[in-house]
Amino acid sequence: MRCAGGSTAASESSAAVVDEHLRGIPAEPLRRYVAAYTGYRQRGVPPARHRGLPSPYLTLIFTLDEPLSIAVHPDPGQPPGEFGTLLGGLHSVPALITHAGAQSGIQVALRPLGARALLGLPAGELAELDVPAEAVLGGVCAELRDRVRAAAGWPQRFAVLDEILLRQVTAAAAASAPGAAGARPDAASPEVSWAWQQLLRQGGALRVSELAAGTGWSGRHLTSRFRAEIGLTPKAAARVIRFDRARRLLVRQLTGATAEVGATGEVGATAEVGATADARYRLADLAADCGYFDQAHLAREFRTLAGCPPSQWLAEEFRNVQAGNWLPGEGWEDSAW
Repeated sequence: MRCAGGSTAASESSAAVVDEHLRGIPAEPLRRYVAAYTGYRQRGVPPARHRGLPSPYLTLIFTLDEPLSIAVHPDPGQPPGEFGTLLGGLHSVPALITHAGAQSGIQVALRPLGARALLGLPAGELAELDVPAEAVLGGVCAELRDRVRAAAGWPQRFAVLDEILLRQVTAAAAASAPGAAGARPDAASPEVSWAWQQLLRQGGALRVSELAAGTGWSGRHLTSRFRAEIGLTPKAAARVIRFDRARRLLVRQLTGATAEVGATGEVGATAEVGATADARYRLADLAADCGYFDQAHLAREFRTLAGCPPSQWLAEEFRNVQAGNWLPGEGWEDSAW
């Protein structure tokens, strides 16, 4: 494990307020399966609501103190609830997470193609779902929470994650070995893996017909196999990947800058990049950079996938601790698995 550069924990000046996060890169043998860790702790901050947005990663959360409170799940049929641990599959609509002024835990970004090796099942079985992590990982969750709570700091907590998740990979490999009872394949098909990697490399800017041609499968067969493995259809996955790229690029461009948000909250905001930079970065530029037809197309996609326009999301989320996952300079934004 290593902690990402430029992301040391930060606390507000008041001794009564704690607002910190630290991002870490997992140990090298885990990087095939896990993109990053994010540790967060807040105390004495205003109550808030956070949008858990669609991304190319499954979400695994271990809380330290307060449970995670989810007001709205990606699956609207799932009732609100509180979680000591949570495992969530890929989704194409936001979740809504609330806290009353305090929250703490570790969030793990899992790669969909690593789900079989780490979780013992394909990511597709968790599509649009939020479940207690114990339902999939079993008793290892209690051990992990106990040990990270007892650890001295974030680097030590991330080291515990490295140890236990590596052990989980070894156990899942044994369970999938030929002759093991109920053994499943420990990897996705080469065709699905290739299609997913191509979508990541191209930022979602590929048609299903192009992916199908590359695999030698029909579009219908690819869609069926891809959804069963990943949890989204290739078309939906492309939308999520493009949206995630746009969201990250937007935050990168606005880091250290002040967004000029119109009174209506509609897109069309401009931002000065850097405290003294002369360049202006517009949402129209973002749309062009990420392969949207125009700014209106970007706005529609943002409303669908985030539930609000980009300017509103920035106003609500820019200082939210989970938004720390999207700040630049961490070196874990992937082009491929």
